[in-house]
Amino acid sequence: MKIQIINGPNLNLLGIREPEIYGFASFEDYLQELVLHFSDVEFHYFQSNVEGEIINKIHETGFSFDGIILNAGAYTHTSIAIHDAIKGVITPVIEVHISNVHARESFRHHSLIAGVCKGVIAGFGLDSYRLAVEALTQQAKTTAGMHFKLSQG
Repeated sequence: MKIQIINGPNLNLLGIREPEIYGFASFEDYLQELVLHFSDVEFHYFQSNVEGEIINKIHETGFSFDGIILNAGAYTHTSIAIHDAIKGVITPVIEVHISNVHARESFRHHSLIAGVCKGVIAGFGLDSYRLAVEALTQQAKTTAGMHFKLSQG
């Protein structure tokens, strides 16, 4: 299974930026934990503060990967372009947030991308990414089982 993780603006500062909200670990350190925990998953990681680069990565991986985990950061609440990019690809996308965006400022309460994502996970710290990986791997197993049953029937 191949999963692309995409982190948006300011997430390159994890471990430094507002540790009371985002914790003290860098994403690169946490990614190593994911790699060890999910040895059967091939992870690809991309971070950008630039909206167009995030869109390009969705286009690049949205037809050949098994899943995309996207923390679009502040673009979650502002980007119709990222919404359209997700809508235009076939790979399932899970929206992820480290903090509980609904317990923060009111402008963070609405997502422009949630409606075109497979699901949303928020508020579990960096563990939100693990939960998203588990959702994607479970979905892949369920889909594979359904394809097997259909081919046998």
